[in-house]
Amino acid sequence: MTQKTAFESRTSLILYFLEGSKKYFAMGILMTSLVSLVDFINPKIISYTVDTVLGTEPSSLPDRINAWLEGYGGPAFLRTHLLYIAAAVVLLGLTGALFRFGSQLFNVTGAEKLVKRMRDALFGHLLYLPYAWYAENHTGDIIQRSTSDVETVKMFLSEQLTSLFRTVLMLVLAVGFMLSINVSLTIVSCAFIPIIVGYSFFFHRHIGSTFEVADEEEARLSSITQENLTGVRVVRAFGREKEESIRFRAQNDKYTEMWIRLMKLLSAFWCTGDFFMNMQLLSVLALGSWLCAADRLTIGNFIAFLAYNSMLIWPVRSLGRVISGLSRAGVSIDRIRFIMNAPVEEDAPDALEDVPAGDIVFDHVSFRYREDGPWILEDISLTIKEGSTVGILGATGYGKTTLAALIDRMYELPPENGTITIGGTDIRDFKRSSLRRAVGFVLQEPYLFSRTLKENLLIAADDPDESSLAECVSTAALEETIQDFPEGYGTFVGERGVTLSGGQKQRTAIAQTLMKHSPVVIFDDALSAVDAATDAKIRAALKKNLNNTTKIFISHRLTTLMDADEIFVIQQGRIAEHGSHEQLLQQDGIYRRIYSLQSAQEAEW
Repeated sequence: MTQKTAFESRTSLILYFLEGSKKYFAMGILMTSLVSLVDFINPKIISYTVDTVLGTEPSSLPDRINAWLEGYGGPAFLRTHLLYIAAAVVLLGLTGALFRFGSQLFNVTGAEKLVKRMRDALFGHLLYLPYAWYAENHTGDIIQRSTSDVETVKMFLSEQLTSLFRTVLMLVLAVGFMLSINVSLTIVSCAFIPIIVGYSFFFHRHIGSTFEVADEEEARLSSITQENLTGVRVVRAFGREKEESIRFRAQNDKYTEMWIRLMKLLSAFWCTGDFFMNMQLLSVLALGSWLCAADRLTIGNFIAFLAYNSMLIWPVRSLGRVISGLSRAGVSIDRIRFIMNAPVEEDAPDALEDVPAGDIVFDHVSFRYREDGPWILEDISLTIKEGSTVGILGATGYGKTTLAALIDRMYELPPENGTITIGGTDIRDFKRSSLRRAVGFVLQEPYLFSRTLKENLLIAADDPDESSLAECVSTAALEETIQDFPEGYGTFVGERGVTLSGGQKQRTAIAQTLMKHSPVVIFDDALSAVDAATDAKIRAALKKNLNNTTKIFISHRLTTLMDADEIFVIQQGRIAEHGSHEQLLQQDGIYRRIYSLQSAQEAEW
């Protein structure tokens, strides 16, 4: 699932994620509203009981309710049957509990559906982002955005946003009930609300920016952790445990200091809130006590007013928490929006489904990774005949892998930088999925998933069968290795194939790619980790079993390239030489010098 439309605001992204869960949150808000209504009835009952049932004050209840109570005997009856009042309070409590249960149930259901949609949308979007995007963004940061930031947004929408609706409702109801009791006391109580809201917004600005920095520091910490866990072999091989530990601790110190700073801000925020809340309560108690002493306010109404005041002040007080949550959720939404707004790979509406057989032609192809970066390839023109075997030789960084990656559009070639055609058709005219099915790519450092060997081998197969699997395994010289494993094909290879040697992983990757039965297969230094004898065995099997397949070998080892129909030598992004092995040896060029050096080294061995 991909989202093609850019999200211009936080609201647009939230509304997109809320599809499918809005009705649950709406029901949760309704249940919360009913809880508030029930809670506001109890103080009225207590006020009526203290002033009218137990005292001699006239009833402050609406006339219709008074008339209904008089029909059952009124205050005189209730004075001798207080159990009915207690039962009413208990019944209201049970009703409120039922509504609270409904509120929690709907909120939790909505939250889980929300977070599921967020994860599905993010993961689906990430799968279709260009390969170049991942080169510019750290894996640890992407994971942190897809996990921690998702949870932050979920918590805000499912808990704090619902609390915001409840706060507004309780504010309206509380002020209304309080005004019906005493106007001057209500004015004193409400005088502190602008102060509490004002300082909340003041802290909101500071807390939001601090949360953003804290999230960035956490992302860096996650990246260091991910790099070290993924590259644990390198860390151990170079004895870098101490240095990486120091690096982790340094970043952890920054992250910790950021959170200490954030906690200081939050502590000041809550302490300031406590001060204003207590000042408000003290003012209400002082004025209310004076009004009671002056017989301008009944005891029952004062008790009810205090109950309504507490119902008012705590939601307003929690508004600070909502605003604080809003700060953090806003940062998280922006971080998620960064991913969701990243443009995905898109095919043209009339893109071709089928990739025809034919020659692969590079016509004046130039490429660089950034507009202001150096050219990796410059004016490359070459033809790879259908069914032929081609070798590509060149020093590290001279563009060999880039040239191969352009064939299956791992990187996008700008129209002004030349064309690449297959069977006479520009590769931009094909659907990417079709093109990548037609082009198999065996990497120098293959990635194996944390699954069984057989699951890894079949991961790219459209219609796997045992005979095809056995043939591909045999071609990749992996058959004897699998037989040596106690569990055979069921061997669990571990994360990134950690239980296999470098050569075993490369041969597994070769068999895995061959299972696609692609008409074009690229081997990017895919035999570098196997010995010369196994290299020769695999190449012979490929020549025999993939006779009609176009094979492109990228290698530093000339023995891997010697049998190719044509060899292209890349130097500084340009084709320096090309021809067969024999033709290149007759030239006094780079290929001949490399051949002499490698031959001399083999002679020394």
